[in-house]
Amino acid sequence: MNFHLLRHAAMALIVGTLVACTTTTKPVYDPSPVPDLQPGGPVTVTPRPPLVTSTPTKSRWIAADWSELPGLQEDALHEAWNAWLKNCERPSSVFAGLCRDVRQLSIATGDEQRAWLMANLQPYRIEALGGGPDGMLTAYYEPLFEARRLPGDGFNVPLYKTPAGAGFGSRKPWFSRQQIETMPEAQAALAGRAIAWMRDPVDAMVLHIQGSGRLNITEPTGAQRTIRVAFAGTNDQPYKSVGRWLLDQGLVRDATWPGISAWVAANPGRVNEMLWSNPRYVFFREEPLEGLDLQFGPKGAQGVALTPGRSIAVDKQSIPYGTPVWLSTSGPTVALNRLVFAQDTGSAIVGAVRADYFMGWGPEAGDLAGRIKQNLRLWAFWPRALASQAPHLR
Repeated sequence: MNFHLLRHAAMALIVGTLVACTTTTKPVYDPSPVPDLQPGGPVTVTPRPPLVTSTPTKSRWIAADWSELPGLQEDALHEAWNAWLKNCERPSSVFAGLCRDVRQLSIATGDEQRAWLMANLQPYRIEALGGGPDGMLTAYYEPLFEARRLPGDGFNVPLYKTPAGAGFGSRKPWFSRQQIETMPEAQAALAGRAIAWMRDPVDAMVLHIQGSGRLNITEPTGAQRTIRVAFAGTNDQPYKSVGRWLLDQGLVRDATWPGISAWVAANPGRVNEMLWSNPRYVFFREEPLEGLDLQFGPKGAQGVALTPGRSIAVDKQSIPYGTPVWLSTSGPTVALNRLVFAQDTGSAIVGAVRADYFMGWGPEAGDLAGRIKQNLRLWAFWPRALASQAPHLR
């Protein structure tokens, strides 16, 4: 499990847990011809590649013309190539054969990259079974907070490594969140296990829900550096939504994040009560962030680092990990027509035409991500050399 699955628990503050369905796939062939746009050349006619459906309840893939993709000529494809190079660190068998070309094209022009795409890949419009091509786009991000290596000066909220001994791993479930913060036995098991200390317990809660984040951390020497704290485990207690608790207690009518924040500001003496309503507690591991790593996000479900603006979370029963995808949305918050890659998933990302767009990190990315909920259309790309084979969803 990774931070993306936990991050989508935040989306369940109101709606609860969404569970993806398991499906299998099979090809459905349509032998009618389709115009095939060749880069820099005339329109020719080739047999239509197979229409692919996911059964029983997921998606269908319908072969499309390149001319159908909005904004194809305007996308800065060189920006997407970083995400594709990450894809090639752990490629699926379907796309592994393209990685040599992908690496060579990393210094090519946008026109050369576009011509290669059109020569080697076939776009498929993704539609819902029994529905159409319209879906929903949301967005997510990696939080960024200030922290200290040692407690003090108002930084008194710990982020812990997994406990050492004291029955952890054999006792399931382990101590609850409230017990961890109040019981001497639990605190003894965590003594010396703090990675960092934060100022605000609600910010720490955000990290627990997201499962990962960046810290601008101040060392005891006064030196500052950026680290990532990544998901390492939990206390095996059930997740309970603090938003649902606030609603059930009649304390708020609006359980969105702004509504929760407003309640926290007005009721500082009840913050622990709210936090303790969720017994689950997350433990972290520290990951250094240096050099090129600073330009990428945490690892997604595919196992590769996410690229801001070029990675999406999808329903893996509709789109296999590592698939290049053309994403189109007209707003109202953002308008996007671009190449992205299916590199992550999440418990709230369910459905055929459904994507969660990785914005990056920090407050600006978080503010924008929180406002995106808008229209979406998707086209999946598949190698022409394998067009006679259906995508194998794993």
